[in-house]
Amino acid sequence: MTGPLPGDLPFLPYGRQSVEEEDIAAVTAVLRGDWLTQGPAVAAFERALAARVGAAEAVACANGTAALRLAYAALGIGPGDAVVVPSNTFLATASAARHCGAEVAFADVDPDSGLMGVAEAEAAVARARKAGWRVRALAPVHYAGQTAPMAALAALAQAEGLALVEDACHAIGTVDLSEGRERPVGAGRPEVEAGSLTVFSFHPVKTIAAGEGGAVTGSDPALMARVRRLCNHGMMRVPEAGEGFADPDAGLDAEGNANPWYYEMAEPGFNHRLSDIHAALVLSQLGRLDRLIGRRARLMALYAERLAPLAPLVSPPAQLPWCRPAWHLCAARIDFEAAGRTRSAVMAALRALGVGTQVHYIPVHRQPYWRRRYGDLDPSGVALPGAMAHYARTLSLPLFPAMADGDVDRVAAALEQALS
Repeated sequence: MTGPLPGDLPFLPYGRQSVEEEDIAAVTAVLRGDWLTQGPAVAAFERALAARVGAAEAVACANGTAALRLAYAALGIGPGDAVVVPSNTFLATASAARHCGAEVAFADVDPDSGLMGVAEAEAAVARARKAGWRVRALAPVHYAGQTAPMAALAALAQAEGLALVEDACHAIGTVDLSEGRERPVGAGRPEVEAGSLTVFSFHPVKTIAAGEGGAVTGSDPALMARVRRLCNHGMMRVPEAGEGFADPDAGLDAEGNANPWYYEMAEPGFNHRLSDIHAALVLSQLGRLDRLIGRRARLMALYAERLAPLAPLVSPPAQLPWCRPAWHLCAARIDFEAAGRTRSAVMAALRALGVGTQVHYIPVHRQPYWRRRYGDLDPSGVALPGAMAHYARTLSLPLFPAMADGDVDRVAAALEQALS
């Protein structure tokens, strides 16, 4: 693996969308049709997604952040409430709760997997209650495509009367095995009486892409009806089960049917709709999800082999026993201190060799907004040590379906050279 690398190879970003001719044809068909938004492509995608993840219903929306906001809002989370969020996540898991007026109780994570477990969630709940907050929900993040230990977290949520919002923006196609049977991520946890919703993202670096897009899945009819209303300005066009029009004289005709022009707004919502253009793209990609997952799994297996000679300085992500991941990230763990190289120097060296990398993530509790709001979370000034340890060692290597097997060799050789 030593020696100079060829200089005429294409640059390998850490992630990239996979667009094929069938995707282009699907989008072109929408552009040539009658509906660019609020049309049949959105409804078709919602049905297909719900069927794929085993949920009763899916609501498509503009992006993963919108999906999080819709989920929190549909659960009635607001001022005085708190949501438990692992610090190792993208900004949106926390900021979407804050947009609803809620506080965020940041939880630590396992330093190796980057995932929030039960002990970390319990500690965050205790801190939040000590601060006088009313904890309403757990928001576990399925980091890099692997699930948090959901059977245990669902049991905690049920015991504490908390709702569950699974941030599965990395995990479309992942299967939870934590109860000795297969449960697709997105099927939800009906046993959690306070409410169970799952959110997805279809950003271009994710396994399937809409360009920008997201979705909320769930199986509680009333809860999903509220998600759908909030996605479209809070509008209700037809009376729903258990919730008729406030003004039936205006809304219903003589036969009791909804007047075709009529709508009511019981509460303010958002314009978080997904367009048919985006829905056509992601629906096309959903049809080959298994192939995309399989290719990513093959690349991850190659990484495990090719990075092994770089141990103990480099460790590939270890697959957890309680799930079958649809890998989103190859978040390698690197002992930069032992290598005598800073992460920025290694990233710069890799970039010079044509290899792009990224860091997932800067712990959210260390962001200036949250530090101004909450300060340091313990007297030592080093809050949430697991999240900080994970951050210190993580580096996401290229992972996308268009990579060739030989590209993994190239990345491993470049990483050896960058660390030497």
